[in-house]
Amino acid sequence: MDMSSDADHDVCGMSVAIDVVGGKWKLHLMWALSADPIRFGELRRLLTGVSEKVLAENLRQLEASGVVHREVYPEVPPRVEYSLTPLGEELAVALRPLEEWGDKHRGELLGNLLASAS
Repeated sequence: MDMSSDADHDVCGMSVAIDVVGGKWKLHLMWALSADPIRFGELRRLLTGVSEKVLAENLRQLEASGVVHREVYPEVPPRVEYSLTPLGEELAVALRPLEEWGDKHRGELLGNLLASAS
C-alpha cells in the first residue's frame, strides 16, 4: 500500500483514511462488501470494468489494512469469501454520508463535469 509521509499521518486522520480507501476500486469494494460475504467471482461480475489482477490487488491491500477478511473454506475446489471486519464495518458506516452526499448532488456534479469538458 502506498502510504503518504509519516508527517501527514501525524497531522491528519484523513490521510490515513484516504490511504485505506484511495484509488478507483476500493470504495466500490467497500460498498459491495457491506451487505454480506461475497466470493471473488461475484465481486468481479458486480464491479464491471475491473480486471482480475486489479481486483485481487485491491482486496489484498484492504485485507492488509485490516478492513477486509478473507475466508478460505477447505473444499474442493476451494471456496474463498470476502467480508468486512469490524474495523471495515465501522469504516463503511463512516463512508455512508459521503455516498448520500453524492446521491443528493449527482445531477449538479455531473452537469458541472460535463460543462467543464466542453
